[in-house]
Amino acid sequence: MSELTEWNSFYVIVGSSAGALIGLQFVVLTLIANRAVDRPPEAGAAFATPSVVHFCGVLLLSAVLSAPWHAITVVAVLWGLAGLIGIVYAAVVARRMRAQTVYKPVFEDWLFHVLIPFAAYAMLAVSAFVAHSRTRPALFVVGAATLLFLFSGIHNAWDGVTYHVFTKKDEEGEAERNH
Repeated sequence: MSELTEWNSFYVIVGSSAGALIGLQFVVLTLIANRAVDRPPEAGAAFATPSVVHFCGVLLLSAVLSAPWHAITVVAVLWGLAGLIGIVYAAVVARRMRAQTVYKPVFEDWLFHVLIPFAAYAMLAVSAFVAHSRTRPALFVVGAATLLFLFSGIHNAWDGVTYHVFTKKDEEGEAERNH
């Protein structure tokens, strides 16, 4: 299908970026895990895991949209399912953020961990319904959703690293000085 062929370079770049960022996320989490700090697992499920899930979503969308399909119908069903599953996952993330007690989320956390991913998943779901009649605009919406996942994942990964490096490191140093 020629409409999808035109997007091939975009998804090669975006998918490669997502794959690399997944690897970097694992490296960072491994380095942070070696620190001697009490960390309840619910914080990771609320803040770190969603970034990896969204990067994997970008990788999946890139693979699906780069495959040599003959019609848009199957592709739209697949990205629509990803969108519907993602909407449920965004609700799970919101619940996890409320339930964890390690950190009190601020508006920026809700925006980048819940609202932006929810909007991107909703964009996927809605665009799947119009893909057959409005293929070109639907593909632009999928591309925009993919970039939202990538950018929010980058923001969240950076935010998590800076929190551990600056905030947690300062708290550890303070605790050591008080002993």
